[in-house]
Amino acid sequence: MGDCVHSAQGQAIHSEGRPSASVAPTSALAPGKCPKGHISISKQLASIKALKKSSDLEKAIATVALIFRNSSDPDGKLGKAATKSLLQSQFGNFTKGQESKSTYQEILSELDEHTENKLDFEDFMILLLSITITSDLLQNIWSTKSMN
Repeated sequence: MGDCVHSAQGQAIHSEGRPSASVAPTSALAPGKCPKGHISISKQLASIKALKKSSDLEKAIATVALIFRNSSDPDGKLGKAATKSLLQSQFGNFTKGQESKSTYQEILSELDEHTENKLDFEDFMILLLSITITSDLLQNIWSTKSMN
């Protein structure tokens, strides 16, 4: 089981399969130990009846939605700093090595120029997809042989 860490809003975030850095500069809790009242992402997913017989893709999108919700403010939005920190802690394999690429810098500059200073879920998904499409990891995924 992964570990539970606090987001900038004091909510727990659970990272499946690997330890993750905190979204805010707070300390990580012991692996598997979420603070009272906080539920891990895997338990949140398990509690959603509609996901009981869902596909891997549906579970992946539900995981993104739960991580976003657990990290967002009471209005359901992420500030720029929280977004960048969340990208580092939860999306690091996709952002790794991209810092020097102009496309990645353009994506982040759009985040910096975002007029509201906060992202809703739709904006966050567009950001994730934009980073995914330009990442080296996606190229590695495409080059992996299919099991079919």
